[in-house]
Amino acid sequence: MTTRQPPTPAAFDHRMAVFGTDDDFVAAALPFLGEGLAAPGEPPPVAVADPRNLDLLRDALGGDAKDVTCIPHTDWYTGSAANAVAQAASYLTAHAGPGGRIHLLMEPVWSGRAGRSARETTEWIRYEALANLLFAPMATTALCAYDTRTAGPAVVAAARRAHPDTEVYEDPVRLAAELDAVPLPLPPADAQPLAEPHAAAVQAWARARGLPAADAELFAGAVAETAAVLAPLDGTAWLWGEAPACVCELRSSRPVGDPLAGFVPPPPTGPEPGPGLWYARQVCAYVDIRDDAQGATVRLQYA
Repeated sequence: MTTRQPPTPAAFDHRMAVFGTDDDFVAAALPFLGEGLAAPGEPPPVAVADPRNLDLLRDALGGDAKDVTCIPHTDWYTGSAANAVAQAASYLTAHAGPGGRIHLLMEPVWSGRAGRSARETTEWIRYEALANLLFAPMATTALCAYDTRTAGPAVVAAARRAHPDTEVYEDPVRLAAELDAVPLPLPPADAQPLAEPHAAAVQAWARARGLPAADAELFAGAVAETAAVLAPLDGTAWLWGEAPACVCELRSSRPVGDPLAGFVPPPPTGPEPGPGLWYARQVCAYVDIRDDAQGATVRLQYA
């Protein structure tokens, strides 16, 4: 087991614990939750973990179990990595103390969506890296728990680079850029060109490719919102795939330029450089952004 606790920083404290047995999980989690219970003026600490691990924690906590909020991780991690950002931000707004003060034990569902493919794993490592920027203003303390029985050595090695309390921590922007350096595959030969990616046209295409009406409407809305952000578009949009994996690729003559684009919710009023990308990240399974010397390519995949 590996767990490190750096000196308490002024803002977001993003830690990592690696375990391979039930006893090691409890040994890492208990001191962390105890730290949260002892923090003056903080709300109860939260454990988001596998239900089986939550049972282990309740037994180990004894009488203190009533003061720890336990949430099955399948109830927290219900979609894409961007959904997890929204979930965390919403929870902090509703339940954290002043400045975002709260202790969160977080165990991703590596045996589910997050670990089902190398592509999905990349998205979650990106989320872990960008969390250091997204939650930097918050005085939140998070311990990300990685079970080697489900996460595997490659996932753990990648995750170490996203946590400041490890010896291999990488700057989040540099790590995200490394992940984005992998070229996108070319659109397939049967991709359909669309001169103007209006919502109605995209929705009709998605329905014809097998997406249910409600899903086709969501996908079309994500495409239209993203197109509005990227406008003026540089050339033709391209559509391909079959339900549920419908894909649209858009091209802009200017780069997006922001690694956090689409991860930060737009303000209630006023202009914002990426509201469409926020909506797209909430709706789509994947939003790939590739900047280059000529502008940006944005690829949306619904599922």
